[in-house]
Amino acid sequence: MTDEHDPAGTAVEPAPVLEAVDVTVHYPVHRSRGETVHALENASLSLRPGRTVALVGESGSGKSTFARTLALAQEPTGGSVLLYGKPASARGRRARRAYASRVQMVLQDPFGSLNPLHRVRYLLERPLRLHASVTDRDDLERRLRGLLERVRLTPPERFLDAFPHELSGGQRQRVAIARALAVEPEVLLGDELVSMLDVSIRLEILNLLATLRDEEHLAMLYITHDIAGARYFADEIAVMYAGEIVEYGTAEDVTQAPAHPYTRLLLDSTPDPDRMEFLAGRTNRGDGMAPDTAEDDYGEPPDLVHPPSGCRFHPRCPLARPACGTEPPPRVDMTERHWARCVLLLEPDEDAYDHTTTPELTP
Repeated sequence: MTDEHDPAGTAVEPAPVLEAVDVTVHYPVHRSRGETVHALENASLSLRPGRTVALVGESGSGKSTFARTLALAQEPTGGSVLLYGKPASARGRRARRAYASRVQMVLQDPFGSLNPLHRVRYLLERPLRLHASVTDRDDLERRLRGLLERVRLTPPERFLDAFPHELSGGQRQRVAIARALAVEPEVLLGDELVSMLDVSIRLEILNLLATLRDEEHLAMLYITHDIAGARYFADEIAVMYAGEIVEYGTAEDVTQAPAHPYTRLLLDSTPDPDRMEFLAGRTNRGDGMAPDTAEDDYGEPPDLVHPPSGCRFHPRCPLARPACGTEPPPRVDMTERHWARCVLLLEPDEDAYDHTTTPELTP
């Protein structure tokens, strides 16, 4: 996407379509004991037209909760969700429908998200009738065919009268995307939407989404646990750990100069052809940052009913200092568009933590 420019020729950031501002989500459990799951804590994110933000992290880190909150399917405990700078609401049928016509979510499991009792025709007709008030039979048929063609399901007549179980996983996910596009949304939230698909067709779906984003100027949130893959699809990457965003920046900055220890662990646990570490068969980087997976060598994610004090990552961090367990990690700006929350970034001793380089590979 080409940025707009001011009269002086400086690139101007497009205004966010959807924003989360210090969003907090707590789930009460064991009310008699006053226990609460701290699922999200002060998470902020902006989605801009024609751009994709990837939200990455381990399972249970709060990514899906964040997406559900942006879709207003989950009421935030604190903070706010803004649509074009104004507080968004989905209370009441009319407000819910109005919001859904602008913000749509595509779920991980395409079979579970499509009613198996209905044909594709019905699944696509319903949003057209409810949101676009299309009632003319010829116009409806034209739009149905157009939707299937937009998601590369051709010829349309082959799929319109099929049931979900008669389609492959990739075809079902394309139908789910077509259903989301039927209301002509401005924001698309994708929750692990390729993780259940065969590897051979994941790239096809991501290329399709990239084309739709560029052609229709969609603001897109792409939730994934694959940070290396996010580099090639997203413009920016937000790294989430235990309900908190610990690093944010351009896809290139986050993957090539990771500033937070957790981000480095995620990168080292993911095969990335550009990094070539998996070809080298290396298990020790020499800097204490190379587990086979982020979870196997550094323990389990924390209990969010009783989250760790200070930095939530410090019980698993190989570089933790005493202060990490007592002080909230500060936000440190690495560049104008890249920041992370880690006390180590304030240390003058570069030998303790050098975030700017990746150690040389040893065959």
